[in-house]
Amino acid sequence: MMSSKVYKAVLGLLFLAAFSPATAYADDEIRIDFPAGGQLKVRNDFGDVMVEVWSNNHVAVSTIIGGDGSKRLTRSPIIIDNRGSLVTISVVRRPVDPVVPIHLKIKVPADADITAVQGSSKPLKTRIGNGGRKIDIQTQIGEIRLANASPATETAAGPNSKQPELVGTNNSKTSAGTPAEAANNDEINEGDVIRVDSQLVTLNISVIDRGTNRGLMGLSQSEFRLFEDGQEQRIVQFESSSAPFDLMLLIDLSGSTREVVKLIRAAALRFVEAARPADRIGIITFAGEPTLVSSFTADRELLRQRIETIDTNRGDTKLYDATNFAMEEVLKESKRLRRSAIVLMSDGLDGTIPGVSGQQGSRQTYPETLRNIQEFDGVLYTLWLNTEYEAMSPLDTQPEAFDAGHDRMKEMADAGGGVFYEVERLADLAGAYEQVVADLGTMYSLAYRPTNSMRDGRWRAIRIGVNRANAVPRGKRGYYAN
Repeated sequence: MMSSKVYKAVLGLLFLAAFSPATAYADDEIRIDFPAGGQLKVRNDFGDVMVEVWSNNHVAVSTIIGGDGSKRLTRSPIIIDNRGSLVTISVVRRPVDPVVPIHLKIKVPADADITAVQGSSKPLKTRIGNGGRKIDIQTQIGEIRLANASPATETAAGPNSKQPELVGTNNSKTSAGTPAEAANNDEINEGDVIRVDSQLVTLNISVIDRGTNRGLMGLSQSEFRLFEDGQEQRIVQFESSSAPFDLMLLIDLSGSTREVVKLIRAAALRFVEAARPADRIGIITFAGEPTLVSSFTADRELLRQRIETIDTNRGDTKLYDATNFAMEEVLKESKRLRRSAIVLMSDGLDGTIPGVSGQQGSRQTYPETLRNIQEFDGVLYTLWLNTEYEAMSPLDTQPEAFDAGHDRMKEMADAGGGVFYEVERLADLAGAYEQVVADLGTMYSLAYRPTNSMRDGRWRAIRIGVNRANAVPRGKRGYYAN
C-alpha cells in the first residue's frame, strides 16, 4: 500500500499538472487520469519508451535511469501537462544532469490507437481494443516497445485483438508496424496497420481577441468551424494551444560585423529562454550559403553552446535559397506528430531584387519560394530588420529595393500563416523573438479530409470561423491540391 507521505507527494504532482506544465520530483510511478476519447502525447529524446497495455483506465508513468548506477538525477526528468482531454508527457535533461540514457516506462489503457515514431522513420501504428483513445509516442534515439502488462489485459482488449507489437526500422521481419501498400483499400481489422491518409490537410491557427489584440487560449474543437471553397468540412484532429512545436530559427548574417553578431547571439539566447520546455529548437544561419548550426533539440545547454559558435558569414544574400533549405530541413527532421514553425530574421534583400547593390542572388526565384511556403506543412514567421541607408550613388542599394525586401517579407509571412514583425533596431530583436514565442503559444492545429478529393493542382480557399465574441482567426488562407 502507498504510504501517506508518497500519496500526498503524488497527489500534489497531479494537482500541479492539472493547471500548468509541472515537473515530477518523485521516482515512484505517477498515475494520471486519461478520459475516454482523450489524447495522450509521449516524447522521450533520451532513451527508450516501454509501453505496457493494461485494463485500468488511467495512465502510469515512471523512468529508468541507465548508465553508471552512481550517476543519479537530482530530480525526476518527467514533465506532465494535463489539459483534460489532452495529456502530454515529455522527458527533459537539465544541463547539470549526467549524460546517461533516460528510459520511459508507461502503462496505458487497452482501448487505444497507438502511433509510434522512432528517429526519422515513418510512423508505425497499431490498434488495441476498440481504439477509443489516441496515443502518440515519439523517441529520437531510442526504441519503442509495446506489450500486454498481464494476461487479463488481453480479455479487456477484446477477443479478436492481436498481441500488440511495434517494431523499429532495424527489424527486418514484416510486422504490425510495417506500413500498408498505398493501393490497399481493404477494410482494416483490429491489430492491422492503419495507413496515413495523404489527403489530410493540417492547419495551424492562432486566434486573436479583436479588443485586446491578444491570443485567445482554452478554446475547444467545438468552437471552430472550417470551410473549404465555401463547403463546411469535418474537423478530424484537433490540438490545443499547449501542444509543443519544433521551432527553426533562420538568421540572416549577410553583411554583419562582429559587434552585430554579438547582438544577434544575445537575441537568439532570449528566444531559447522564452520557448516552452517541451519545444525543440533548431538554428540555421545564412549569407551566401545556409549553415545548420543546430538540428532540433530540447537540450537548452547544447543550444546555448551552438549559439556561441555563430560568427560572421561571407557571401551575397541568398534569402530564398536559405528559406527553401530551412523548409526542407524542417520536413526532414521534424516528427510528423509535432507542429513546426520557421522564424526568419532578415532585411529581405535577396540579391535577385532589382536595385540591390552588386549581389548574386538565390537560385530559387521569389515566386517559386512563395509557392513552396504556401505548401509548407508548418508556420512561417518573418522579422524584417530595417537596414536602410541613404543611397549616395547608383552603385548603392536603392530605396525601392529596401521597400521590396520589406513587402516580400510580409508576403512570405502571410503565405506561411504566420505574423510579420517590423524590427526597426537590432536592439529590439530579442523582444520581437519573445513576441513570436508568445504568439506560437496561442496557436491551435486543425486537420480535416477535404470533401473535394480531386488532386487537380488548383487553389483551395480556406475559411475558419470561431464561435467566440471578438475572436479573429489567423492562419493560411488555402493550399494547392497537388
